Amino acid sequence: MSREVFALDLEHAEAILPRYDRPAPRYTSYPTAPVWSEDYGPAQFIDELGRTDVDPEDGLSIYVHVPFCSSLCHFCACNRFITKDPALPERYVEGIAREVETVRRAIRVPRTATQQHWGGGTPTHLTPAQVKRLYGIVTDAFPMRPDAEVSIEVDPRVTTDEHLAALRECGFNRISMGVQDFDPRVQEAVHRIQPVEMTAPLVENARRVGFKSVNLDLIYGLPYQREETFNSTLDEIFAIGPDRIALYSYAHVTWVAKQQRGFERKDLPDPATKLRIMLLAIRRFLEEGYLFIGLDHFARPDDELSVALRERTLRRNFMGHTTQAGVDLLGFGASSISELRGSYAQSHRELETWHQALRERGVATMRGHFLSEEDIERRWLIQRLICLSEVRACDYREAFGGELSERYREELEQLEPAIADGLVVVEGDGSFAVTPLGRLLVRNVAMVFDAYLPEQERSGKRIFSKAV
Repeated sequence: MSREVFALDLEHAEAILPRYDRPAPRYTSYPTAPVWSEDYGPAQFIDELGRTDVDPEDGLSIYVHVPFCSSLCHFCACNRFITKDPALPERYVEGIAREVETVRRAIRVPRTATQQHWGGGTPTHLTPAQVKRLYGIVTDAFPMRPDAEVSIEVDPRVTTDEHLAALRECGFNRISMGVQDFDPRVQEAVHRIQPVEMTAPLVENARRVGFKSVNLDLIYGLPYQREETFNSTLDEIFAIGPDRIALYSYAHVTWVAKQQRGFERKDLPDPATKLRIMLLAIRRFLEEGYLFIGLDHFARPDDELSVALRERTLRRNFMGHTTQAGVDLLGFGASSISELRGSYAQSHRELETWHQALRERGVATMRGHFLSEEDIERRWLIQRLICLSEVRACDYREAFGGELSERYREELEQLEPAIADGLVVVEGDGSFAVTPLGRLLVRNVAMVFDAYLPEQERSGKRIFSKAV
């Protein structure tokens, strides 16, 4: 997406915004997690791990969730546990060791790992020694390929040079840091004081010790944000010069994150201001030479995500956009999710429940979902739309047989309002693509192909954050 192509009609965008500012899934999976059932438990997960219809040459992707934080960021709706007790992380590492061993024994077709990612919480809440021990536990069971992508999310407020040295000694080669916004008033409101003088040196040190890629996370829609103040944050971001940038829309989900209720008494930007901040950021990213990978990801043209976009191998999972297409994802830790050939499986969220389940069964599966043939087909459509911005009828025919225009006639008809608003273009054979404006609202477009969504909406339950 070039700067010229992204020259949006702001007046038109603001005019149609209210029609699309509605709850929408982020589609890190399909079906989405609220569809999953507790009928899928530890026994089903173990059976799925034991499948033999797997190519030994296929890789594995590993996710490790570390839920601990020293303090609560008020915007955060992640699964996290606030503590300063050093005994809890040590016990947690022991729990993951038990979980990893159970999964290793259950897998009947051993494979090496092509990707490992640690998220949180705050993975660097662990001490450097605990980091090295946990990494050894995982990689002893699932050896990493020499060219594997090994990444971690860190908090600059607690990450030391000793952490960086330990991470590089282990083999981590990508690092991601939360910034959100450098404006002091915004930082105070969200309870995360992290000036640029704290973040920039950590990025510099990470590059010095050998990290080949640095990502910085930003959030728009936070209290007190304005175009001019966020523009100043962007100046600081470009001075740091990350390889990737994630630009997330603040998810106001007070039924999940009760601490967010205080924001309603402060200055959350109105939808029009939030939209202008988003467009400002995207335009500036493009001017600085970043490519719009999709939804909320931006990367330098030579980055692996950019290459995957050009080669049409980009995909999306619980870690966001990724280059790892067609591999099983094994999740370890409380609330972690595994994505296998035929199912999804999620572990218990609460620490004590997770520990108890591991003592009893070796895994802590809380719920999951077996994929039907229709699930697999619709997941393919949504993945193509979100990752490649288009679905080609010829690709659909090759993958599933039949004609896209016939199989999804009703869904294509439901796209007519989006077509009229300039979000989508549909061809005679059923092929369709999102426009530059449509890429910003692609979650709304993808909802048309979600067979479970109508029932979820009829339930009246608050499940998803708003799309804008």
